[in-house]
Amino acid sequence: MHKRILVGAAVVAVAAGLGLALSPNAQFVIGGAMVNLGFRMQDHLEAFDLDHNHPDSKAVYDSVVQHNHLAAGVRQLFPRTPRHPLVAMVVCMDARIDTEELVGDTRKYYYVIRTAGSALADKELDMLELAVANGVETILLTRHTDCAAEKVAANPQLRGRYPHLVAAIDQRDAIDKALAARPSIAQKLRTGALTIGHMHIDTATDAMTEVATGK
Repeated sequence: MHKRILVGAAVVAVAAGLGLALSPNAQFVIGGAMVNLGFRMQDHLEAFDLDHNHPDSKAVYDSVVQHNHLAAGVRQLFPRTPRHPLVAMVVCMDARIDTEELVGDTRKYYYVIRTAGSALADKELDMLELAVANGVETILLTRHTDCAAEKVAANPQLRGRYPHLVAAIDQRDAIDKALAARPSIAQKLRTGALTIGHMHIDTATDAMTEVATGK
């Protein structure tokens, strides 16, 4: 396994060296392509799949711990420059959505809040307000296609089974407006020091489309 990691390190090092001769825009796009290549390389590795026929939940837990051990070893080989995020993204917990793929950027420029259906509660509003106080200049509030939480809220037979989830989805628009109305947030919106964007994500392609909202 260590030999494979070293080979991968050599490949990335060569690519990074070649990147020095490319424009910043080309390096950014190629870097994003390499991220997607990594996902594609791992996609077929059934030996690393979480076993759906496991004897008990401990087997899944042990697999996750093992995967982290391998991933942390790779991270140690490729230390990253620390950066302070300027963007906070609110994203659904749906596993098909990967925030690094959304923006093609692995440099940790983004605070990420993940909740069921991208629904915020008071504690998340506090966290976003704190993030803005600490330098965040853009907040992206996202929703996505084929959302399980939205399907539950739209299904009369399921609404009663998941009342808290349904309430969160029903209240999303009001809570989003409450975020913008917070005094410190509203003041920065007025001066242009903060932008709040409402985006809709195509789950299949990761393409984000700006959504117009009523003020």
